[in-house]
Amino acid sequence: MNDVFITKASTYLPNDPISNDEMESYLGLVNNTPSKARALILRNNKITTRYYALDKNNKPTHSNAQITAKAVEGLFDQNFTKADMELLSCGTTSADQIQPSHASMVHGELNLGKSIEINTSTGLCNSGMNAFNYGFLSVKAGVRQNAVCVGSERFSAWMTADKFNHEAENLKQLEERPIIAFKREFLRWMLSDGAGALLLQNKPRENSISLKVEFIDFYSYAHEVEACMYSGCEKQENGDLKSWADYSSNEWLKQSIFALKQDTKLLDEYILVKGAESLRTSFDKHNLDPEKIDHIIAHISSGYFKEGLKEEFAKKGLDFPWEKWYYNLSEVGNIGAGSIFIALEELMNSGKLKKGEKVLLCVPESGRFAYSCALLTVC
Repeated sequence: MNDVFITKASTYLPNDPISNDEMESYLGLVNNTPSKARALILRNNKITTRYYALDKNNKPTHSNAQITAKAVEGLFDQNFTKADMELLSCGTTSADQIQPSHASMVHGELNLGKSIEINTSTGLCNSGMNAFNYGFLSVKAGVRQNAVCVGSERFSAWMTADKFNHEAENLKQLEERPIIAFKREFLRWMLSDGAGALLLQNKPRENSISLKVEFIDFYSYAHEVEACMYSGCEKQENGDLKSWADYSSNEWLKQSIFALKQDTKLLDEYILVKGAESLRTSFDKHNLDPEKIDHIIAHISSGYFKEGLKEEFAKKGLDFPWEKWYYNLSEVGNIGAGSIFIALEELMNSGKLKKGEKVLLCVPESGRFAYSCALLTVC
């Protein structure tokens, strides 16, 4: 088995950062009415700016595939060219289409002029880590000498007002208040667009920071907990999900079936507890000493969870001091599958890393509560 190193990282964030006050200028007003929930949600999530692949007419400026390709192109230099690339592994929640695969579309955007191996991981926040793991294992096994792994999202196109106006109109006809359900509106004020890319190789790069990948672990708790975050379906009273394919096409619009939704009560109950449980399992499995971890990058969807996550980790004997934590949520927003890559790229290029230090990555996924973590060594 080969050692595997992250030798370069790249980020692409579309257009200019957008402030809280500008959000509805880009996403639009549902039922031509300013959101009453927006201020509360933003106050809790602590996000101050984010990025949208949209203009102020709610028109797209980039596809997800284009955002992803831009991040990949940032990896190319005199040491690693398009001709050198062997494997493209992409993870996203928000692919531009159901088929073809997201990685296939990104390969088309890159104009490499050659055939390569591609892999697409779908799901929610862990799809980026799944893509990372595919590349890691391929290089480790010697199947490939390098792999480009990308996490990306283009959530903004899912959140524009026109996607919800049919539901609001339906509520009017039913003589209900024409306000979309909180489980749908909640995520309109949480999510952001962007992509982060990692280059994995079987040797570290000379005269620059490289990160050796020690391990990547995954844990699912779907056997214990029902779905919390979902799209293309509707949650039933017994917790089951009814597929979009089992609704009529009229109901797709009236009930915003394809909107991304979240059960915030389940989120509060399980997201931190199961995250700490899974990380403790990895520390025991690899016989790790918490005191020897130098940097922690934990993806969180909202600043609301920041204090609670530290407390839950501490309950499991993982009491990391605040100076070791690295966050960029408030500046870039929640970019789902891309968040951990984008934060890692910032840390790699910050000048803060020193040879021999350990970097811990932690990623939760509230879909049906799945978690991943990875340990990296600076070299």
